[in-house]
Amino acid sequence: MEKFKIGKYDEVDVLGYGTWLIGGDSSPDYSRDEYYVKVLTTAFELGYRLIDTAEYYGGGHTEELVGKALKKFNREEFFIISKVWPTHLQYNEVLKAAENSLRRLEVKYIDLYLIHWPNPNVPIGETVSALEKLVEEGKVRYIGVSNFSVQQLKDAIEATRKHDIVADEVKYSVWDRRVEDELLPFAKKNNVRIIAYTPLERGKGVKGTILDEMAKKYGKTVNQIALNYLISMEAIPIPKAEKREHMIENLGAVGWRIEEEDLNMIRRGL
Repeated sequence: MEKFKIGKYDEVDVLGYGTWLIGGDSSPDYSRDEYYVKVLTTAFELGYRLIDTAEYYGGGHTEELVGKALKKFNREEFFIISKVWPTHLQYNEVLKAAENSLRRLEVKYIDLYLIHWPNPNVPIGETVSALEKLVEEGKVRYIGVSNFSVQQLKDAIEATRKHDIVADEVKYSVWDRRVEDELLPFAKKNNVRIIAYTPLERGKGVKGTILDEMAKKYGKTVNQIALNYLISMEAIPIPKAEKREHMIENLGAVGWRIEEEDLNMIRRGL
């Protein structure tokens, strides 16, 4: 798998695996646990190592399922991302939420811990201080944010004392490129990696567009073009896939690049 730099020293896969709706939406759904453990196991067997989850997903149950699937593998090979919900951003609540995520995931540390959404009622400095405490304790390796605007990201960066904000996970796809206006340039300038969720929100079955033309040119699928566009923009897409063939298809977005001229054509054509 190709790598992108994250933080000052580490590298992570350019393509990850999203887990939203695995094991429930905002509350647990235990009815398909065996199925979803098999889904996650298949993804891990195929080589997915950057795994995105959150305490909110399935009311915490998604983390439990990720933890169960991880037992069959070497945890050290994985880069696990989780997130703290905005109602848990006070100092002690952040520490408690992280402990709960660690317990559900059955791991000793989380690689990247994100503020899931900003909360204007809690000072960002208070939350960041708790995140840095988790790093100092070895329970979290890197800290970041999610769904933060440029100003919110700037405030988070300025609130740090010892440990950098290394990522902002946001909605970003080839069909929704608002991130490119201000956030992406600001993030690159400040060594913050953009992680793109719902990168295929409109990708299934799109025909007769510039993406279809590019798919033919590169011998790829429309979804592979859509994912590679984000990778070419130095963002990390985290698509979710339940079927093995879709997991394999998404992996086909890695190992090549859309030419700059074609990137511009895609922007003009969508």
